[in-house]
Amino acid sequence: MLDSKIPTGSLKDKWTSHKFNNKLVNPANRRKYKIIVVGTGLAGASAAASLGEMGYQVESFCFQDSPRRAHSIAAQGGINAAKNYPNDGDSVRRLFYDTIKGGDFRSRESNVYRLAEVSNNIIDQCVAQGVPFAREYSGYLDNRSFGGAQVSRTFYARGQTGQQLLLGAYQALMKEAGKNNVILHPRTEMLDLVVVDGVARGIIVRDLLTGKIESHAADAVVLATGGYGNVFYLSTNAKGCNVTATWRAHKKGAFFANPCYTQIHPTCIPVHGDYQSKLTLMSESLRNDGRVWVPKKAKDTRPAHEIPEDERDYFLERKYPAFGNLVPRDIASRNVKEQCDAGRGVGDTGMAVYLDFKDAIARLGQEAIKEKYGNLFDMYAKITGADPYQTPMMIYPAVHYTMGGLWVDYNLMSNLPGLFVVGEANFSDHGANRLGASALMQGLADGYFVLPYTIANYLAQVKPSSKEIITRGEFKQAEEQVNEKIKKILSIKGKTTVDEFHRQLGHLVWEKCGMARNEAGLKEALKLIPEIRERFWNDVCILGSGEDFNQALERAGRVADFLEFGELMCLDALERRESCGGHFREEYQTPEGEALRNDDLFSYVAAWQFNGVGQAPILHKEELKFEEVHLAQRSYK
Repeated sequence: MLDSKIPTGSLKDKWTSHKFNNKLVNPANRRKYKIIVVGTGLAGASAAASLGEMGYQVESFCFQDSPRRAHSIAAQGGINAAKNYPNDGDSVRRLFYDTIKGGDFRSRESNVYRLAEVSNNIIDQCVAQGVPFAREYSGYLDNRSFGGAQVSRTFYARGQTGQQLLLGAYQALMKEAGKNNVILHPRTEMLDLVVVDGVARGIIVRDLLTGKIESHAADAVVLATGGYGNVFYLSTNAKGCNVTATWRAHKKGAFFANPCYTQIHPTCIPVHGDYQSKLTLMSESLRNDGRVWVPKKAKDTRPAHEIPEDERDYFLERKYPAFGNLVPRDIASRNVKEQCDAGRGVGDTGMAVYLDFKDAIARLGQEAIKEKYGNLFDMYAKITGADPYQTPMMIYPAVHYTMGGLWVDYNLMSNLPGLFVVGEANFSDHGANRLGASALMQGLADGYFVLPYTIANYLAQVKPSSKEIITRGEFKQAEEQVNEKIKKILSIKGKTTVDEFHRQLGHLVWEKCGMARNEAGLKEALKLIPEIRERFWNDVCILGSGEDFNQALERAGRVADFLEFGELMCLDALERRESCGGHFREEYQTPEGEALRNDDLFSYVAAWQFNGVGQAPILHKEELKFEEVHLAQRSYK
């Protein structure tokens, strides 16, 4: 049985008591410890900056040319906190409850309450860094609503919240880099985790400019490498986002938890061609003022302005009157798909619905809408050629975020001692569905306010030894394995591009393990993924060498990992014989088409242990206990 190390005591006192009971590292001793942080998004940058400022030796790694190009920069809508500035009934407990319910009761109470508890500190931290949050006329910070909540608790900076928050964390990181407390390694990709005597002690990396393979040792390793949404090929993630760091840590013994929990975002620009490389997100914040609708009549090809009000179906408002257009993302996405599958979709493909701002513009004026969403409207117009001030946006769901990740305990440490995992790379806070504006909250909470306490407790109990450990044979062995894999890929000299294999895998998992899954489809995927993987290792085409800048080689390594990970994702979805949050099994739904959980059998975290490529993994279960919330059918009606 997995030990989550949840502290005893009342829920509201757990984190405070735990911080006090944690062991500390004397400031003079911190400089003796080295910590590796992989990833420079919100979680990674805030963690590295915090640990550097505390006095540890920190080395920060990212595959981008600058830490500020991490994918957190693409987040648009906002970040949640329970400050209750609008005085509309918010509180730490309400944020906790909304997040537990939004995750369909598949997350730990203790972690979620801690997240809600530290949320207010995040806003204060970011304001102190100069993050330009939107403000009311009076000068107070403004809030807006997001899906899954009936209060306004989302702080925002137009549609650029992720960018502004990352710039704040980046400045904190660069301050420490300027003082040599943090050593930066940009354009450097982690290709393996080094485990010595059962403890994570370092990583193997490849310099993406020179191709050089190097070892780096530390007293603790922190992974902040984001999610695995690009397993679907088309997603809102940047093209470089991948599963490699967490997957290779998984192959070295770290358990992978809930891989089937993927979030489909309801408001994205629809697919427009067979060879599109990625999808573009339209922030959920748009659903504050935009109304989602389709024609009542199937296959109605009239332009939107020719369809009168009485022939429009505002289906989210009709089905969920309490929340309307602000239902959680999984519910909105499934309902959009349902309308399109019934033939009421719009656009050339019929795989889109309208997001209409006519009423909001009439009520507030175009300038007010422009002030709130101007950059999003401009982006939509640039991509589609349509003016959303004049005609409704057309949207369709797309893969956006992943709730699964490496299993961690309350201290954010994996089952491998010394390996900590933060942000989207871990599974811990969102359950089966992430509420909007919670990812930025979790990333900064982990990096600024949780990890600095919990990693100190771990380091206080180990002897600093990064200089000696680098000479151990495990590092040389891991380097040799990485080199052998690179040589194997380069030696294939096939005829099919890496992107073609990725596209085949992505199409398969989208169809069989996407917005809706069923037993037959998952079994088919589990049969076909190994076949695609075998063809990859016999026919992939990669030009160039491993001794220089070679993006085809980079992508090949990442797609090879996706071809292994995709199998685990489908296996996890097949094993979980219920519907919950983003995991929707067609066999398990209510007569109204809502997700039907099975709390008696599946109220657990599924943590998978690697057992070899193509071999059945071993399932470990962490039972979820709910003492503060009442398990109930999730309803937003």
